[in-house]
This record gives sequence, structure tokens and C-alpha cells, in this order.
Amino acid sequence: MGPHAGGSSGTDAAGHGLNAIVTHLMSMAPRPLAPRLLTALITAGLACAAGAQQDVRLPDLGSSANALISPQEAQDYGASMLRQMRALDMVVDDPLLDDYINDLGYRLVASSDKPKDHFAFFVVKDQEINAFAAPGGYIAVNAGLMTITRDESELAGVVAHEIGHITQNHLQRAFEDSKKDAPLMALVLLGAIAAGAGSKSGDAPMAVLAGGQGLIAQKSINFTRKDEIEADRVGIQTLAKAGFDPNAMAGFFQRMQDVMSAGAGGEDVPALLQTHPVTTMRISDAKARAGALIAAQKLRPAATLMDKLQWEKSTAPIAFVKDPTTLFQPPARGHLDSYALMRERVRVLAGDATKLATYYSANLQTRPDFDIPANRYGYALALTRSGRGAAAVEQLQPLLQSHPESLILKLALADARLQAGQRAAALAAYAGLNTQSPRNRAVALAYAKALTAGGDQQQARLAADLLRPLLDNASEPEIYSTYARASDKAGDSVRAGEAFADASYYSGRPYDAMEQLKRLLRRDDLDYYARVRIQARIAELTPLVLELHKRKIKTEDSPDDGSRQ
Repeated sequence: MGPHAGGSSGTDAAGHGLNAIVTHLMSMAPRPLAPRLLTALITAGLACAAGAQQDVRLPDLGSSANALISPQEAQDYGASMLRQMRALDMVVDDPLLDDYINDLGYRLVASSDKPKDHFAFFVVKDQEINAFAAPGGYIAVNAGLMTITRDESELAGVVAHEIGHITQNHLQRAFEDSKKDAPLMALVLLGAIAAGAGSKSGDAPMAVLAGGQGLIAQKSINFTRKDEIEADRVGIQTLAKAGFDPNAMAGFFQRMQDVMSAGAGGEDVPALLQTHPVTTMRISDAKARAGALIAAQKLRPAATLMDKLQWEKSTAPIAFVKDPTTLFQPPARGHLDSYALMRERVRVLAGDATKLATYYSANLQTRPDFDIPANRYGYALALTRSGRGAAAVEQLQPLLQSHPESLILKLALADARLQAGQRAAALAAYAGLNTQSPRNRAVALAYAKALTAGGDQQQARLAADLLRPLLDNASEPEIYSTYARASDKAGDSVRAGEAFADASYYSGRPYDAMEQLKRLLRRDDLDYYARVRIQARIAELTPLVLELHKRKIKTEDSPDDGSRQ
């Protein structure tokens, strides 16, 4: 399920098409374009390779695919795509959500055909109901998809399907014929961007884009359906093995199709169904497969399933994973469902906090069934983000009385206190959370920000110490920029400069990152170790910048005269 990405890295110029086209066209896109169009530009570019396929199957997918693009090249492509999306402010970068979606994803990956492959999961700041897979195991879930799901199994069903596209090598197959239609999609995207630049309405570019996608998709609809059915099959198996309801995938598609039918043309067709055709036969087949798996699962000794899921207790960052003894069963009323909390969190972070505060308030007053912990949590988040921290504290305190061990609620209360001006109480709460969950990214980042803002040099040094261990495996710009500000306030301007450069790089501005590092290297107060670190980072970024320059691929920070390399 999802547009599939491709772009060969061979010497043939057409083989570079997808990588260059998507990156170059995104950089050309005028800033006023709506986020929905920007997401569509990416997913359409990713889809063009999949749409070029013939109805064929390779006996050994791995060797053929790897001859076109290596696993490392695929991973580099996916990472580059994510950086470009961050440059366009299209990613919901939030440590709690990142931990949740990646924990959910890796729970599924662990039960897939390729548990050792590289995967990365992230949330896109787009209200369209959709998701897509890209090279290197990068799987994007739109905010709109998360907020429309009713339970964690529905969300897991979509993610499992995307994992299936990757484990079944559907993306690699797309590289075979990607050269044929990449130029066509380039024209389509250029037309969409031109329309967006010349029109005040977002409808014109979307119409151009939809027309172009139709031309390509129609050429290979049969192959696309076969891939979708195959991804259904392996996705349902993965769902069952991971302890989720295997009926959830078919149920979710059925619900989306029902919504579309009820609208009878009055409702927009969910993007999920536009990019992934669903038929009654396909849904029936998925339900049959799920039923067979459930029947087989019930025959297993209970200890077998519980033993399989023991890894979750030790690897889940904030114990997001369900208790294995409650598999396939919805949480009881009043139960603090972590999935539901994250669903409301993404609703608030990807939306308008002020309007959402009104939405929550109105529903809590008029609908008794709406008054559940997750909606109270969403209301508190919306209040905090709209500058009403004191009101958020009032909402969170009763929740914490009922669920005193919840790290998620404790963190929200600390954030609300900080926003309300209760800095001392907030710092004490952050300190307690850090003791409870050391090296937790969400806690460390929030605590470091609070220490740095309005704190003295000693508090800034503590903030830097909190974040330094997280830098080794981080790719989120905010962690680097927060560490940079803390280091600068603590008096370590060299470390601050290095971190600001990394923040620029992960934000999709490689030229700026290189320039910052070069300026640092010219300082005469560097010690031996700092100089070696900076030189190593420059050596690491140089091939990337040279390749961008060689291919004439523009990024947000590209030099106009081509002087920077």
C-alpha cells in the first residue's frame, strides 16, 4: 500500500531520474504551496517508478534488484528524502511520536520476513489519509491516517502492509522500468509546480498532478493490484505474528470504502484508496486469510505467543506495547490506551492548536462518550500549545490522579507548568522523569529546553550533558539545535558550532552545514580533538555536496552561482 519509490544510481542519466527529479522539483516548489500539494509531489514522484512496471516476476529478486541499487544506496536515498521533507516542514518531529511509531513499526518488523533489514518510520504533517514506503525501509504515515484509525490494530495494519511492500522487494522491482516514465512524471510535476506558482488556488496544481498520475497508473493497474494483494497477504501474516488483530487491515479498508460510497461523490475519495485500489474481492480475500490465521493462532499454547512478545517489555521506549494477555481485545473504558494518547497527540501537533482546543472543549461539554482520557490529554496539549498552560494543568491533574505512573501524562503536566510560568515546579518534574527514565529522548529534550531557556550557565551545562549521549544515533534537527543552544550558553562555542552544522544538515541544508564547518575550522582556538572532529565531518559531507553540485540538484540552501562545493 502506498506509492513506491525508485531511482537507479547507475551511470545512465535516465537512471538518476527519480532521485534527481524529486529532490530538484521539491527545491523549485514555491513556498506558498499547500502541504497537501508538497506531499503529493513527493508521493507522485515515488509512485512513478511503480507505475512503470510490466506484469512480470523475477525468480531471484535480491540479486537482480541489488544490481540496480544497493541496499546502502537505497538507504541513502530514503534518508535524503526525509531530510528534504524536513526542509519543507512536512515532518512531525516529536520524540514521543517518533518513539511510538518506530516501536510499533519494529514490533511488526520483528515478525516480518526480514527482521534484520533497515527500517525507519516517521509521521508526515498531512491530513490526507495515506501512507507510503520509500527505498531503504523508510515508511511514512500521514497524520490524517493516524487520526482516522479507531484502534492500534488498524494503524498497525497499514504499517504492516507498507512493510510488506519492502520485504517483498516491490520497490526494487520498480527500478526495472523506472527510466520509462520518469521523464513523463517530471513533466507532470513541473506542470503542477507551474500551476501552483501562477494560481492562488490549490485546486489547479492538484488537478494537473492527478491527471498525470492517472496516465501512468492506468498503464499498469493489473501489476499494481498484484503487488497490493501480495502486500496484503504478508502484512496480515505479520499482524498476526506480532499479536495484532489480523482482521484490522481488511476492516480499515472496508470502512474507508464505506465512507467513499456513503459520500456518493459528495465526499473526497481518501488518498489511500486513490493510490491503492481496493476491490470487494480483495477485501474478502483479506478477511478470509485473517480468519484462517486467527483460527490457527487460537490453537497455539498461550505461552508460545507470550514468549514471542517478551522482547517488547525490554525494548519499548515508554512501554507503548500492549500486554500480551490482552491481545486482540480493545482497552476497557477508562484504561489509559497509549495508542489513543498518541492519536490525539498527532492530531494536535499537526493541526491548529487554538481551533482544536475549541473542538475538544465543545465535545467534552456536549458528548458524554467523548470524555475519555485520550481526549482530555488532547485538550490539555491543545491548551498548552495555544498558550494556556494553567488551564492545561487543570485538565491533566485529575488524569494523573487516576494514572499516576504514566510518563506521558507526567511529561505533559511538566510542559504545561513550564508554559504557565511555573518553571521551578516544571524543572522538578523533568528531573524526576529523567531519574525515572534516563536517556529517554522526549524527557531529555524537554528538560534540556527548560534548563536552557531562562537558566544560568550551570543549568545550560546540565542540559548539554543530558543531550550529548543522544547525538550518536540522532537524525532529528531539534536535538542538535537544542544541544547547540545549551552548549553555547554553557560557554562551549565550538561544540555549539558543530551541532548547529548538524542541525542544518538534517534539516536538508547541506551547503549551509558545510559552510558552518569550514568557518569553524578557521578558528585559531581549536584543540587537536575538535579540529579532527570537524575535519572528519567535512570529509563525510564533501561527497554528498559534490554529487549534488555535479547533478545540479537544488536544495533550499543551494548557492546561486555554484561557487560552494
